[in-house]
Amino acid sequence: MFTNWHALPEIALRTAVVYLVVILGIRLSGKREVGQMTPFDLALLLLLSNSVQNAMTGPDNSLNGGVVAALTLLLLNYVVAEVSGVNRRFRKFVQGSPTLLIHNGEVIHAHTANEHVSMDEINRALREHGIEKVSDVSLAVLEVDGSISCLKYDDVADPHHHQKRLKFLQRH
Repeated sequence: MFTNWHALPEIALRTAVVYLVVILGIRLSGKREVGQMTPFDLALLLLLSNSVQNAMTGPDNSLNGGVVAALTLLLLNYVVAEVSGVNRRFRKFVQGSPTLLIHNGEVIHAHTANEHVSMDEINRALREHGIEKVSDVSLAVLEVDGSISCLKYDDVADPHHHQKRLKFLQRH
């Protein structure tokens, strides 16, 4: 049930290393909402969690070892969240930045390929936003949380629109 106390710092260090590797791997794998996970994504996540368990605790399967690993993960997650809240550069590194997928009715295929976003996913996002076709979209952005935000031309304020309207009203 209990482990040697001298093994606990090693478990914390191993857990921290695994946490950083997994976070980096997830960050490099792209943006995707949990609700958008395919069965393959879910299987990968479950297998990944199972495969790194032994790397974190090593041969130790004691209660103390598990508690130290869990507390280390929680502490690291807290620290990452806190630093992300105050440091924009770190937040951008950890979370990434939004990616423009559609601009002025044109899909940016290089960006969709880099982010592994299919046309099916784009079309689903358009339907969710009540948009019929890509050509009706002023901007579509893959957000850092994996969701796709879409703006129709009507939703985007034309900075010159108010000036044009004012000139029109002044003439009439």
